[in-house]
Amino acid sequence: MFQIPKLKPLCLAAAAAVALALTGAPATAQDKGTMHVAFGDIPGPDMVNFLAAVARVEKRGVEVEVSYLQSEDIAAQAVVGGQADIGVGTPYALIQKVKAPIRMFYQLSQLRFYPVVNGEFYKEWKDLDGADVAVHGRGSGTEAIMQLMAKENGISYNSVSYVPGSSVRAGALMQGNIKASIVDFERKRLLEREAPEKFVFLPIPKVEASDEALYANTNWLEEESEAVDILMEELLGVWREINKDPNVVVVLRDEYGLLPDLPQEDVDEMLPSFSQGVEIDLYPDNGGSVESVEEDFLFYTTAGTLEGDPADLKVEDFWYLAPLNRALDKVGRM
Repeated sequence: MFQIPKLKPLCLAAAAAVALALTGAPATAQDKGTMHVAFGDIPGPDMVNFLAAVARVEKRGVEVEVSYLQSEDIAAQAVVGGQADIGVGTPYALIQKVKAPIRMFYQLSQLRFYPVVNGEFYKEWKDLDGADVAVHGRGSGTEAIMQLMAKENGISYNSVSYVPGSSVRAGALMQGNIKASIVDFERKRLLEREAPEKFVFLPIPKVEASDEALYANTNWLEEESEAVDILMEELLGVWREINKDPNVVVVLRDEYGLLPDLPQEDVDEMLPSFSQGVEIDLYPDNGGSVESVEEDFLFYTTAGTLEGDPADLKVEDFWYLAPLNRALDKVGRM
């Protein structure tokens, strides 16, 4: 049975307090609803686009709270338990196995990850038979990729550890605390730059599936439909602006005072990172579709995250696309 750990209320409250200080988004009077977003990750430069959209949502009269929690499991528990309204991830296994009353409703990014090993110990996929590997979280796209490649190469891992945050896994690789993991394209750049001879990036086929999506209880989505519609419109706007000109991300961070305490090296890498993200189609212009969900079904069933024949899975059992469709009707499709 798939289970999520119990969440201590104090942990969520403390994380929320920290997160509010980090976003730098201006406070506004509540008149168009409220939302509490829970990330199962640490705040980083890759979140600037989302936080910029949040700042714009607040300017339109929606009260937004953002929390950074220790893992996607804890964030999911917060959403299921009503301590947060919106989670970030791809909780396909949670929805299917636990019958959780939540649905995904916006595709934030597509899977663009790179399996990486310490070249002193491993050179190819076959070498990982019986090895320990680290991924982002249970049911995540990173875990799905690693499990898919284990199947395709006829190997079994000794253990799969959950280490939230690509930057955390990259740091652990650099320090030698883990020897096999998977990182995003930004940390791939970092590892190649800092230790070009130390790491080997293992090949994977092209993957067209969701990495991160927003999810929430459908009752909440209906009750706060005005606030959700505003969020959809602002996410679409920011994503499209960045896809048109990645330099916008620097302007947005400065305009809204986002993550002011970022280390300078992260600030310096932010624009190159978003520029590369645009090049590899990381940020979808339309926030997802029936077709993108069907791609998810194919990938996540092949990887073993979802059970059953992908042709038999129903979009409405996992996604609630009504808010996105309303926003696309308003702002137009690309």
